[in-house]
Amino acid sequence: MLRLALLVLATATLAACERPAAPAVAPAPPASAAALVVPAPLGTPAATGIAWLAASTDAEVDAAFAQAREQGKPVLLYWGAEWCPPCNQLKATLFNRQDFIERTRAFVPVYLDGDRPGAQKLGARFKVRGYPTLVLLNPAGQEMTRLPGEVDAQQITQVLTLALAMQRPVKAVLADARAGRPLSAGEWQLLAFYSWETDAGDEQAQVLPPKQLPAALRELAAACPPAQAEAGTRLFLKAWAAAEAPRPDAKARERFLAVLRSAEASRVQMDVLANHAEALAKAFAPAGDKSRAAVLEAFDASLAGLANDVTLSRADRASASIARVQLARLDAAKRVPPALMSDIREQVARLDRETTDGYERQAVIPTLAYLLREAGAAPDSDALLKANLARSHSPYYLMSSLASNAKKRGDSAEALRWSQEAYQRSEGPATRLQWGAAHVATLVELAPQDEARIEAAVLQVLREAVAQPHAFYERSARSLQRVADTLATWQKKTPGHADAMARLRSELDALCAAVPEADGQRDACRNLLSPKKASA
Repeated sequence: MLRLALLVLATATLAACERPAAPAVAPAPPASAAALVVPAPLGTPAATGIAWLAASTDAEVDAAFAQAREQGKPVLLYWGAEWCPPCNQLKATLFNRQDFIERTRAFVPVYLDGDRPGAQKLGARFKVRGYPTLVLLNPAGQEMTRLPGEVDAQQITQVLTLALAMQRPVKAVLADARAGRPLSAGEWQLLAFYSWETDAGDEQAQVLPPKQLPAALRELAAACPPAQAEAGTRLFLKAWAAAEAPRPDAKARERFLAVLRSAEASRVQMDVLANHAEALAKAFAPAGDKSRAAVLEAFDASLAGLANDVTLSRADRASASIARVQLARLDAAKRVPPALMSDIREQVARLDRETTDGYERQAVIPTLAYLLREAGAAPDSDALLKANLARSHSPYYLMSSLASNAKKRGDSAEALRWSQEAYQRSEGPATRLQWGAAHVATLVELAPQDEARIEAAVLQVLREAVAQPHAFYERSARSLQRVADTLATWQKKTPGHADAMARLRSELDALCAAVPEADGQRDACRNLLSPKKASA
């Protein structure tokens, strides 16, 4: 549930918290009396109790599927990384649950670490992009369901149990639903909880291309029978959140209000309500509508209840408060009400104090920092982030957040300092390309005349890219494309960098000779900074 907020907060994050086997930095002793639980590497029994098979090559994944066929088990694929806050949330709230650990005995659990050599190529194979993503596949490799890390831990366990019981590919279930054929209650649940947002963002999506998603969700929501109320409501909310030109009638608005007025229904749909608060508010309470104030009041009351629901994780409770801030600031001139600000400060202090698990802090602290910043308490956000740098196993993520905060308040020098330090401290090949691309973008935006600094940063990213295998796949490829796009923008907005670009192209041409020709990777390297592409 926290992914959306964290994407905006950290300048280094790219897509949906769109992670690595870098050595963990041992946190310093906490200032509080409570002991901080130091994270262990994910694959160790001490970390999760799950017998993860670490895989980063096709051969390793194929071996896992061979084992699955031999044992008659499906494969549970986890795509994640060390720094990713939602991934750390999974470690703190799902992977340590005894019921989930027991459930994994029925799977062959495979961990794809986005920073291991070859992992990004595997990401392309399984159409996984955003960290974290859980994919359940049958022994033949057909996808049965896919879940993001935002869904409640208990719900993830329930959905995986359903998928395990049915053993049907999600494509077949979707085809039956769209053809009007009857589905079981469990199949409707699988469609409702399927992570459409983390399916690959192109026409090669595993199940449904993104362009078709809004219409498909509306179709599914309308077809879901009344007896499957929970699944139908979830599809209904997702459909309205994805709507391009929403025009709800009175019946649809009342259905939305019914969810808000029910603590139980709000709890079940928490991730949709919190992650899509602005979209849902604009859909059901458009500006100028006579019911706007009443809908927003009901929405805020529902979110307030979620923010104080101790059955939710701490990060999820903070996410509910972020959604409250978003609602309060829908009108440009409207500031966060003093009562809400008081609630936020109390919540931040309490959650900071209560969160002693190292994995959980990596999820909670960035969420609280974003909450403070969006509520108008930027100095408090900075203070919280700085206080946790030494305690984080991935401090570069927090440094990126500090850079984002500084940029928002107009402090370019501070933003550039934190951006550079975040890049230099980042760990793992794919992560370093991602953070490097973000640093180049920050340089071009805040210091476009500093040609030498920009050229040096780009050159560092390019050299790191060609020194690693599979740099032109998935997240790494998108990071490199971001560098190219940033440079194209730089040339258009501040002309006069022809010599620098010529030097970069010459250097890249020489570097690309070391890139394997397979799958067009060498050509992709050589075309990255082509003048024709930049002009287009």
